[in-house]
Amino acid sequence: MTGPGLTTAQLAELAKYDSPTVCNAVELWNLYPRNRGYMNGSIKACFPRLAPMVGYALTSTFRSMSPPRSGDAYSGIGAQLDAFGTLPGPPVIAFQDLDEPCASATFGEVMCSTYKRFGAKGLITSGAGRDLAQVDALDFPAFTNGTIAAHGYCHILAVGVPVTIGGMPIYHGDLLHGDLNGITTIPHAIASEVAGVCEEIAVAEAIVLNYLKQASVTVAGFNDARKACGDQIKAIEKRLTK
Repeated sequence: MTGPGLTTAQLAELAKYDSPTVCNAVELWNLYPRNRGYMNGSIKACFPRLAPMVGYALTSTFRSMSPPRSGDAYSGIGAQLDAFGTLPGPPVIAFQDLDEPCASATFGEVMCSTYKRFGAKGLITSGAGRDLAQVDALDFPAFTNGTIAAHGYCHILAVGVPVTIGGMPIYHGDLLHGDLNGITTIPHAIASEVAGVCEEIAVAEAIVLNYLKQASVTVAGFNDARKACGDQIKAIEKRLTK
């Protein structure tokens, strides 16, 4: 277990904000370079209409090019469900497909129905998905690098191991946030504060957005609004990093 997780209310607060705002907030702590901590453009939301997904990574590796040495396509799901209890909060299933290129779909309707019934908040895979109409009807967020109609020899190799998806390393228990813009991690050390900083950023950005809604605007007025916004964000960063 990674330690105490956020409360249900705290997770719900994070889910109010889109992933770009979460990224902007996390950057202000300067914990790591700003080109890290989020997935690249290879991973896309299957269902962009859905609200942001927030949960703790249940990591797994996957193959489907050749048959498993034992078991069948669903034999590894039980181990995943058993591992839900090792997480500090609701799971997000995070698969790394080890086949290159991926040979078939990582998930479909049965798997996603199972995960959702046991409390998972979504699924991410470096591979492909299928049964998208049926999974869409479940309102279960899913993120993939594409779609493939067949399941091949799909099987789960390991659960709870470090994985890499969309160029981003993920460890079992990492806090993940994702929506139609992409997936990011939220460091545990600051997780309880991120939603509040997201709100502060929104207030600062509203200075510019509200100015642009005025009946008459000027470049000078825009520059003033942009400076006021920047000053507020710099003040937040200074407070967080002092």
